[in-house]
Amino acid sequence: MEKIRVLGWGVGRHLPPHPAPLHCDPYFWSSMDAIGSRTVLITGVSRGLGRALALELANRGHNIIGCSRAQDALNSLHSQLSSSNPNHNHLFLNADVRLNSSVEELARTVMEKTGVPDIIVNNAGTINKNNKIWEVPPEEFDSVLDTNVKGTANVLRHFVPLMIAAKKQGIIVNISSGWGRSGAALVAPYCASKWAIEGLSRSVAKELPEGMAIVALNPGVINTDMLASCFGTSAALYQAPEAWALKAATMILNLTSADNGASLTV
Repeated sequence: MEKIRVLGWGVGRHLPPHPAPLHCDPYFWSSMDAIGSRTVLITGVSRGLGRALALELANRGHNIIGCSRAQDALNSLHSQLSSSNPNHNHLFLNADVRLNSSVEELARTVMEKTGVPDIIVNNAGTINKNNKIWEVPPEEFDSVLDTNVKGTANVLRHFVPLMIAAKKQGIIVNISSGWGRSGAALVAPYCASKWAIEGLSRSVAKELPEGMAIVALNPGVINTDMLASCFGTSAALYQAPEAWALKAATMILNLTSADNGASLTV
């Protein structure tokens, strides 16, 4: 059985896809932020979008459950949040979403320590090195699909039943991509994985009970390590994860069961 390392803890109806992306202007949302503290599970929390989103949500008073394979980065994030939010119950776990057994143990630990999360953000992801599909090594192709698709499916497998059993409520956000709605040369494995996320999200939306929602969320083009692997130094021309998180956090907190099955863009 995969072991989980713990860092700190205290305590829809099947609607058609949303006709258009929700309004993402932070000024529009400023008076609409969700009321009350939520518990948010974020996979791939140790860097990039996951880390930025965790920091922003914690700053707004929400409790973070984060998982990653990068123990040092988890330690750093835990220390940062503990010093800035000493009165909140944050939980950080070393887990590998690619492994069903690891996610099974993750769910067991989360239930023991905090209970069912209100929101899940399936953010863990990776991208292949720029290459034509026939030049992508098989193990690299597998890594992209295992992380981006199977990782998301593993989280759904073990957490959705808990949400249904506990309250038949909850929001699930699957991080997608503009390349999950189009395509691009040299990153075919990544594009395929994000097309899969779009299809997975729309299909699972039809399986959820009324009161729950799952959406595919395209974050836009953000200056992360993944973008730099494709764009090189040009990645620095795009917005930082911290700027993105300001808009994304508000958008995620305001999702409701009416958004079930939507493909959205920040």
